[in-house]
Amino acid sequence: MDNALKIALVTETHPPEVNGVAMTVGRLVSGMRERGHRIEVIRPRQMRRETPLAGEILVGGLEIPGYAGLRFGLPAASRLKRLWREARPDAVHIVTEGPLGWSALNAARRLGLPVTSGYHTNFDRYSRHYGAAVMTGTIARWLHHFHRRTDATLVPTRELAGELATHGIPGLCVVGRGVDTALFSPMRRDGALRRNWGLEEAGVAVLYVGRLAPEKNLRVAEDAYRQLAARLPGTRMIWVGDGPERERLSRAHPDHHFAGARYGVDLATHYASADLFLFPSLTETFGNVTVEAMASGLAVVAFDSAAASLLIRTDETGALIAPDAPEAFSEAAQRLAADPDLRRRLGEAARRRVQPLGWNAVVTDFENAIRETIAAKAD
Repeated sequence: MDNALKIALVTETHPPEVNGVAMTVGRLVSGMRERGHRIEVIRPRQMRRETPLAGEILVGGLEIPGYAGLRFGLPAASRLKRLWREARPDAVHIVTEGPLGWSALNAARRLGLPVTSGYHTNFDRYSRHYGAAVMTGTIARWLHHFHRRTDATLVPTRELAGELATHGIPGLCVVGRGVDTALFSPMRRDGALRRNWGLEEAGVAVLYVGRLAPEKNLRVAEDAYRQLAARLPGTRMIWVGDGPERERLSRAHPDHHFAGARYGVDLATHYASADLFLFPSLTETFGNVTVEAMASGLAVVAFDSAAASLLIRTDETGALIAPDAPEAFSEAAQRLAADPDLRRRLGEAARRRVQPLGWNAVVTDFENAIRETIAAKAD
């Protein structure tokens, strides 16, 4: 490929870690490499004696408190400057705003390299769920300052781009998210798995997939399920994922099924074998699980935020709830749980709605954003 790019991609989360950012990074890296681009991934070691794969540079890191299995990278500015002086990349793309990301930003700016960033996580909104609400404004200013220093910031929605523009962040580019509709498909529905969940043929499996953590607003899903189960016998709440809230949830709800983290075809089978998807989070920048559930043919109840705002229309592709209306969330869950014909119609429409969202188009948008930033820096 004559016009192949060499990109240094700096991230503090990467597959096989399980979260939306890691999944997105994995898709972008593999997609760009398939197009002939050279992508050098700089990330923290995930295991003490981990050996880097081809195209990877590993740096030191520490565990993130409350997020077992996830690490933030330690600053590495001197090492990165040395690497990039010896083999200058066309651009640096920084996925995360942690210590490693900040050091990469400083190194890139010192060397005059084009540098882009991704805005993936609303860390300022997380703070109120960890007893640090007083820090919300400080964290927001820290995030905005970081992205104001990059040449371009890639965001998943136009709504987020508009919000960040009010804070003076330049070069905002919309690079959406995709979904693999061959992997996430209603065809993977598995009766044996449903029986393992303890469901009869006509039972209703109510599903949540994602991090079991305070910022995911899980108590809304708990309350919604409690009310619908009281009205509709033969239901079961299925939790897929892990995190600091799992212990509390399992103690509070011994009758619920906790499947832990699931991957690949196994994860897709869990989606397809359910009947209704609840996603109460209000802290997402996008929310990949919403799109995966829709591709799996599930009716989704979600708040009017992130991906749900773009893709869900009440009684067309799911139920979209005002963010300040948890009772309406519960009422919608009860209504859909009780009406199998409505669930089926919404699930079929939801899958049709997300079928155009392939990852190939997302990789194209990512590549174009990088090229445009390089060209603008050269002018």
